[in-house]
Amino acid sequence: MCLPRWKIPAWVEQARHALLAIAIAVAAPHAAVGQETGVGDAFELVDPDTLRVCADPRNLPFSDEAGEGFENALAELVAEKLGRPSVDYTFFPQGVGFVRNTLQAFRCDIIMGYAQGDELVQNTNPYYQSAYALIVPPESELADVTRLDDPRLQGKRIGVVAGTPPATSLAKYGLMGTARPYHLMVDTRASSPVHDMITDLAADEIDAALAWGPMAGYYAQQQTPPLKVIPLTSEVDGPRMTYRITMGVRPSDQEWKRELNDLIRENQAEIDALLLDYGVPLLDEQGQPITR
Repeated sequence: MCLPRWKIPAWVEQARHALLAIAIAVAAPHAAVGQETGVGDAFELVDPDTLRVCADPRNLPFSDEAGEGFENALAELVAEKLGRPSVDYTFFPQGVGFVRNTLQAFRCDIIMGYAQGDELVQNTNPYYQSAYALIVPPESELADVTRLDDPRLQGKRIGVVAGTPPATSLAKYGLMGTARPYHLMVDTRASSPVHDMITDLAADEIDAALAWGPMAGYYAQQQTPPLKVIPLTSEVDGPRMTYRITMGVRPSDQEWKRELNDLIRENQAEIDALLLDYGVPLLDEQGQPITR
């Protein structure tokens, strides 16, 4: 699908002209004060009236074009709290080039969910923490397994997305021989590996599944009966399973980041409730589950 041609808003052009004027002034003989005080640092190309969101068009439970993901709902909440009358999306499949073609191209001003520490964006403070999870039927003999080195997992058909931290642990514990791998890098407009994996689990084609917590919780609660989601917070060896999630903004947008940090701090309880509605397994700073 071709992306629609983007027309540069008037406020962006005005800001660019202002920056150009400052650059010319800095080049003049008497501009030393302007250089020392960092005059241009105050200009941030963030739309003051519309919350412009960078998102994947088909990546539930996070976002989609129909607005059914929890990041869509979070964007509406953020816009409301900031007094922005509307939310506008730039959709692009998440993968290679996502940040470059959206946030860095000034086509939008915020990515609603980004792992803390990723260098492609500037992170806000985290607004939730979750973990990769084991998903099993509630009546399964594996329903009380909490670690991937549990001997009861030996010989089981375990679904796992290739290239993720749980896949590394399965290899470490000799579980890949009977595992069923699902693709990591896919066009989300045509495929959803975690959805397919959970569907296979519900159909008894595999015995257990491993997935990132928000995806695990969302798809598990859609089954009848709902599947059991066990966050992998007890791993003592192997790759990291727990991650903090932030909002992503441009490195130049310092004031915008501070505004979002204030919003997160002041509305954390409401954000938690929203995420729990979508089945996201939330963890506190001690790695303990957050419930209602």
